[in-house]
Amino acid sequence: MINLIKIAVRNLFRYKRRTILTSSLIAFGVVLVIVFGGLAISFKTQMVGIITNTSLGDLQIHKKGYVESIDNLPLNISLSDSEYADVERALNAIPEIAAFSPRIKFGAMISNYIQSSNIRLTAIYPDLESNTLPDLIKRIKSDIQDKKNFLKRGEILVPENLMKGLSLKLGDEIVLIATNKDGSVNGIPVRIAAMMENVLGPSGKDGFIHIDDAMTLLRMEKPEIIEVAIKLKQFDQLGKVTENLKKSLSKQSTQKEVHTWEQLSPFASIARIVDLLILVVKFILISIVLVSVLNIMTMSVYERISEIGTIAAIGTRPSRILTMFLVEGFTMGLLSNIIGVIVGVGVLLLMNTSSINFTFGQMNVVLSPDVPTREIILTTLIVMLVSVFASLQPAYKASRMEPVDALGHV
Repeated sequence: MINLIKIAVRNLFRYKRRTILTSSLIAFGVVLVIVFGGLAISFKTQMVGIITNTSLGDLQIHKKGYVESIDNLPLNISLSDSEYADVERALNAIPEIAAFSPRIKFGAMISNYIQSSNIRLTAIYPDLESNTLPDLIKRIKSDIQDKKNFLKRGEILVPENLMKGLSLKLGDEIVLIATNKDGSVNGIPVRIAAMMENVLGPSGKDGFIHIDDAMTLLRMEKPEIIEVAIKLKQFDQLGKVTENLKKSLSKQSTQKEVHTWEQLSPFASIARIVDLLILVVKFILISIVLVSVLNIMTMSVYERISEIGTIAAIGTRPSRILTMFLVEGFTMGLLSNIIGVIVGVGVLLLMNTSSINFTFGQMNVVLSPDVPTREIILTTLIVMLVSVFASLQPAYKASRMEPVDALGHV
């Protein structure tokens, strides 16, 4: 085999210019897959991280039927005190869960005594919320000293667009007015503690208040939890934990639903498009390798018909001739792949030295692409397999030549 590889390398470099041009084309395809894969995976990871660490959590639990009515923020589809206690026990029994945070979500009116607007409020316990959404604090545009208690009773975090729309300032007192599930209207004064950065676009009107204030505003005797956001210790255990949690909750008397971030965020569709684009780039690579190797091997066979006739005439078996051309195609793919991987990894490492900043929607994304090991292994396998496959037809043709006909070829 070593001798065959030596012969293959020698034959490839008999036509240096053609070999270099073809190898460059294949290497370019490999570079394209590695660099695009690294950037796309980095973008997807960053976006998923922003969504799960600042807004949704990795998983959420709701009472059955809530998500279908989520746009209306219904207060009557909530977990009672005992139902939440059951959920709490189920969550504490799963070691892969790092933290969870109960929430009350509802719609309200916000007024500065001159103007008013609607607002979606999430009532939280700040310490539990900061454990579940570790990057939430980064969305708060204020100098928060105590990151575990970033929101106190009597305070509100107001979204950026409402601050501008109502001409509000930090420290201003505003009034929240809401209707509870029985139709009773109530209002409470709160002070603006900080401004929240939007992650859901310019129409985002999501604010935060303390859960005790929500109970007062909605006239609840005990917290009636709408949803429970969950943070996992390892994000790649999402599927396993989701199944375990569903099994555990299915044993309880009241019906509850478990939703992953993908089922709750529209970005899941964009993530799938990113995966599709990576597949398209791989398809382009396959096409480049297939056409390039097939072309160069076909030309090689036609240019060496007399040579093939000579080695066949001295007793070389057809299988040996077949193997010789297959190894030549494989070697071409291997050399091109090595060059492509080196250049592709080099480009990604160069990009990593200076992070790429850009804004996607309302979110500031910092791309620091890692070397995608899985993509490199997969790309190498694709190039090797397609190179051998593309060499198969010319190699078979060479192995089936009759020595007399080949030697007589002019």
